[in-house]
This record gives sequence, C-alpha cells and structure tokens, in this order.
Amino acid sequence: MPKRKNTFSSWRRGLAQRAVHAGWAWAQRTGSVTAEHPGRYRFGAMGTGTRLAFPLGTVFGEPWIHLGAHCIVGEQVTLTAGLMPDLDLGPDPILRIGDGVVLGRGSHVIADTTVAIGSDCYFGPYVYVTSTNHSYDDPHEPIGKQWPRMEPVEIGPGCWIGTGAVILPGARIGRNVVVAAGAVVRGAVPDHAVVAGAPARVVRRWTPADGWQPPLRTPPPVPIPEGVTPEQLCALSGLDEETAARLAEPAEEAAAGLAELEPGS
Repeated sequence: MPKRKNTFSSWRRGLAQRAVHAGWAWAQRTGSVTAEHPGRYRFGAMGTGTRLAFPLGTVFGEPWIHLGAHCIVGEQVTLTAGLMPDLDLGPDPILRIGDGVVLGRGSHVIADTTVAIGSDCYFGPYVYVTSTNHSYDDPHEPIGKQWPRMEPVEIGPGCWIGTGAVILPGARIGRNVVVAAGAVVRGAVPDHAVVAGAPARVVRRWTPADGWQPPLRTPPPVPIPEGVTPEQLCALSGLDEETAARLAEPAEEAAAGLAELEPGS
C-alpha cells in the first residue's frame, strides 16, 4: 500500500522553505554594496548605480580600486589590488573599471600591478583576469615560493569576454573584441577581433577596408523598431509565415505592419 502523506509535515516544510528563500532574498538585498551603502568597503571610487552582489568574493585593496558608474558585479566576484591586504600601493589606482561594466558570477580580477577594464565590457561567469603569473626559473625551488612576474593588463571598451576565459599578465586587448569561452589570452589583440583557443589566436577580424574576414555566416540581428509596444510583441507569437515574412522588412515598413496588430485595429 502507498504510504500516507503527512500533510502537516509537508505544510511545515513548505513554510520553512518560503521563510528561507525570503530570508536569503533579504540578505542579498541588504548585503549588496553600493556607493550609498558601502558597508565596510572603502573603494577609491564607485560611480552611481554600481552594485556588487551579495555574497561577495574576496575583496581587498579597495582604496586602489576605482569602479565606474552603472556597473554590475555578480555574486562571488573577487576584486583585489596588491599582493595582499593592508599594503600601501601609492597614490594611483591599481584596478580601474570603466562605466557600464558587467562582471559575471564567480569571476576574478587580480591586480597586483595595474589592470584597466574599459567601459561597456561584459564578462561571462568565471572569467579570470590577472596581472601576475608564477615563475619557475629556479628548478630547485618550489614554484609557489618563487617571486612572481607582473605585467599590466588592459582590456579596451566594448569587449565581450566569454565564460571561463583567462586573461594573462601583459594582455592588451583592443576595442570591441570578442574573447571566446575558455580562451587563454596573452599579448596584444587588435580592435574588432574575435579570438579563441588556448593560447588564443585571432579567428575573425573586422577592418574598414574588408569588413569581417572571414565573412559572418549569419545575417546581423534586426533590432525591434522604435515605438513597438509589449502587446504587439506578444501578438507576434501567433503569426503565420506570410505575416512574419512581411514584418521582416525595413524598420519603417515593419513598424507599420506591427501597428496592424494593435488590439482593435
């Protein structure tokens, strides 16, 4: 025979679950770090609208970390300036992050010497950026005890850094660069390039003279015409192929077609 369900126990478990979720949501809201509510953190600069999600990863050297405006720093992101906490790193910032930067969950930005991330860069989860690498010059000394090598890192504005990518010391990444997931980047990367692999190499690049080489295999996405309402977008799900093809026309004609989908038209 099937076992009888303990309704009272199930009700208590559901109530406890809702309480735990509500408490965690409150902790996330309260524990996040902003310029208005920095908690114990004293960043050298933090722009308006920037938020570090709770729980934070390892954070130290905040006086030498400058964050721009409207940045989103995901949960468990590590941001460090200097080899260890409580060092005097001088008058200038060590880690500079521009406006509108998104750092995905679990990413690490380790700035033992200068690291600069340009505005409007988007990082997937678990990206690792470091200005320091272990050295192994002495074959008789444990690698972890040898003095590391440090080189500045620069990531230009508008880049997309894929999940799990690693940016090594000395990397200089240009503007609007795509770094594929899992790529390991060192050295210079030109503007408007796509790099992939370990070590990363340029697999596609745009220039004013030749456009994208090799050519893109898919057409660029068409943005939603200005002025389209949520109701019109919901109506798109029920379109037949003929109507959908008619709407896939230039923006002005598409907007006129969408107007026909307005309720009561």
